Amino acid sequence: MLTQVSPAQFQAWLAAHSNDSALPVVLDVREPWEIAQASIQGEGFELRCIPMHEIPGRLQELDPDHPIACLCHHGARSMSVAAFLINHGFEDVSNITGGIDAWSLTADPSVPRY
Repeated sequence: MLTQVSPAQFQAWLAAHSNDSALPVVLDVREPWEIAQASIQGEGFELRCIPMHEIPGRLQELDPDHPIACLCHHGARSMSVAAFLINHGFEDVSNITGGIDAWSLTADPSVPRY
């Protein structure tokens, strides 16, 4: 199922998945230069960085048994990737709405905006 999670709701999303046997994954689908500008930090999840255009060729690097929250700059690319994952058999996929820009504004102001 595809859900929407705002940056403000992310800690609750993590808590809801903390009892799972698989560590939740934040899948950052931005380009490497974007990740160099701003990235999220935290505990309780694995950060995986795979640019959107590389997802189809690197799908085997993602485990469908792990909850995944997709992240991009504003939320459009991550929404596309989340839908792609759902269409390829992943069941617990979320989109972080507003992307890292909203993350900076509402969850962690230390994350630079670009």
